[in-house]
Amino acid sequence: MTNETVRMADQLLTGGANASEKTLLVLEAVMTHARFSEVVEATGLAKATTHRILATLIDRRFVTVAPDGGYLPGPKILSLAGQALRRIDISAIAQPFVDALVDQVHCTVHVGVVNGDEIIYLIRADSDKPYRMPSRVGLAIPMHTSGIGKVVLSGYNDHELHRFVARAELPALTANTITTLDALRAELAEIREVGYAFDREENVPGVICVAAPIRDSTHKINYGISISTLTIEHTLEQLEAMAPLVVESAAQISEALGFTPTSSFVPPEGAYP
Repeated sequence: MTNETVRMADQLLTGGANASEKTLLVLEAVMTHARFSEVVEATGLAKATTHRILATLIDRRFVTVAPDGGYLPGPKILSLAGQALRRIDISAIAQPFVDALVDQVHCTVHVGVVNGDEIIYLIRADSDKPYRMPSRVGLAIPMHTSGIGKVVLSGYNDHELHRFVARAELPALTANTITTLDALRAELAEIREVGYAFDREENVPGVICVAAPIRDSTHKINYGISISTLTIEHTLEQLEAMAPLVVESAAQISEALGFTPTSSFVPPEGAYP
């Protein structure tokens, strides 16, 4: 159950839930439970109440009944979900979290989105430092040279990674750029383990960053957020100390995009350990 579901269930036990809350509770339960008994158990409502609400939801096409008698999201809820997804503006959603992170770390923060085999910056928020990063909104950079790109690649399985490398060919932008499949595999395995990635002067000399994956409602990693700084300002060790903050910000943005975290991370099928 989500925190809101738990709150509503607690209200039910104390008699404080109204009809609207009961309906929402049943609708949320149907999204993850197919059987009537499971919906009753998940909501804590009486069977008669649950049945009455389900009948209304079915009549209004928010819920449909499968051939085996189980419940499924109906065409109305799927249509509304599609409309909502089309209206999502990642920049508007992420901006408050980006601003808060900048205030915490006093470094430049980027949010990027995957576009083919590149990352495009959607947000660049600068700190109060007297210098500016050599980046801009709309700039495209190779995935294998950037922290955001590498957290996106960490969601690829081995087949997808092979195809990416065949297309991108991993050109070197600096002396530190990863240029082989084996080295990239090893890097991605570490990223999956720790939950964040580094750019160790791999894209621009003198610039380092730490990045974390942003997941959407489908659990796919299409975005990332990074903290960028100069090597004359911070060491890699100092940057790594900021990793929990960028991971937390990524989690907050992911939740705002509809991502529901699971109990443990499961690497993509076919990924190398």
